[in-house]
Amino acid sequence: MNALWYYAIGFVLIWVLALLFRKQLKIDVEGPLLMRKTKKLRGFIDSVANKSPRFWRWTMNLGIPVAVFFMAFMVYGIIESVKVMFNTPTVAIVLPGVDIPGSPLFIPFSYGIAAMAILMVVHEFGHGIIARMEGVKIKSIGVLLLAILPGAFVELDEEDVEKSRGISKLRIYAAGSIFNLGTAAIAMGLVFVISSFFVPYAFHDNGLKISGVTPSSPADGVLKEGMIIHSVNGYTINNKTDYTTVLLNKTKPGDKLTYITNEGTFTITSGGQPTNASITYPGTRTDTNLAVKDNVAKTYGEIIPWTVYDLNTLFWWIFLLNFLVGAFNLLPMKPLDGGLIFEELLRSRVTEERVNSASRFKGLLKKLSRFSIPENHVNAAVSLISWVFITILVILIVYGTVPGIMKMIP
Repeated sequence: MNALWYYAIGFVLIWVLALLFRKQLKIDVEGPLLMRKTKKLRGFIDSVANKSPRFWRWTMNLGIPVAVFFMAFMVYGIIESVKVMFNTPTVAIVLPGVDIPGSPLFIPFSYGIAAMAILMVVHEFGHGIIARMEGVKIKSIGVLLLAILPGAFVELDEEDVEKSRGISKLRIYAAGSIFNLGTAAIAMGLVFVISSFFVPYAFHDNGLKISGVTPSSPADGVLKEGMIIHSVNGYTINNKTDYTTVLLNKTKPGDKLTYITNEGTFTITSGGQPTNASITYPGTRTDTNLAVKDNVAKTYGEIIPWTVYDLNTLFWWIFLLNFLVGAFNLLPMKPLDGGLIFEELLRSRVTEERVNSASRFKGLLKKLSRFSIPENHVNAAVSLISWVFITILVILIVYGTVPGIMKMIP
């Protein structure tokens, strides 16, 4: 069964159970939104925030310019994505375990679920910790399901947030993404250490393996995950570069591709990329095939090296998802945190009083406030920019995902 069907069945079951047992499970239903709120863990967040408020304050003082940098970086990235959209899709809906033809990314189910859980907890606890450091109350903590999209939340007291100074709001708004980016940096450090020292010590390369076969692709039902590729159409394959070179430079859509593997010889007829029919598309995902070195296997066995390698893979997905989601969330569009930051930065120019309230950033904000912006213009500007980016993202996601999904439907 296609992985999309498992998601569909799972979400239908969740909705049915939530509606049938909403009182017993204490679930709030608001239109397409399911929420399960709790007041637990507020004490834990308070204790973390109160242990070193000075540390959190100065961390977020540094975090605000980092957030603004990534805001600009994401705007640049979206513009570049529009430029290359018709050749190489870079934006798509990604679900762990679902391999959509033509999608730029496939996340293995187990690694993806674990990394996404860490991502959501880090993001929301980041908001909660900095909010409490700023004296803002937390009403509740919980999980939600927006139609089919899962999430987590920390519900802040909106009146407390509104009473906060401008710089306090910026710290709170930026906290989630900065915590994600910090987690990404830590995970990347672990990946670097393990990949640079442990993997070369414990493993040796042993060719190129098929790490996945995309459903409804030319390779589906012929090639299998785990096969080691020796050659394609007579060209020797030792690594990903060899394989990519053959597909891009030695073949074209519609050609017969003959794979010689460790499990035999197989022939498929290549297709074209779902979003670019001029590029050869067999429907395989590949990775370097590793084998534990004999001396390491004699000393530690096979389980320990592979366990460390699996942890390294998990750290990689923790890095990637925290980085991508943390950076994406800084796009200057509401309701994302980047939109709230952008709005507050604009509001800092409305009156001189708002500038003076943030004494630590007085000089910087005064430079930004050489001209005054009427309040209604701020709302109009943020709304307009938000809708522009929403429209662009919808186009990018539809173009990057829908052609592939259509191929998955029998």
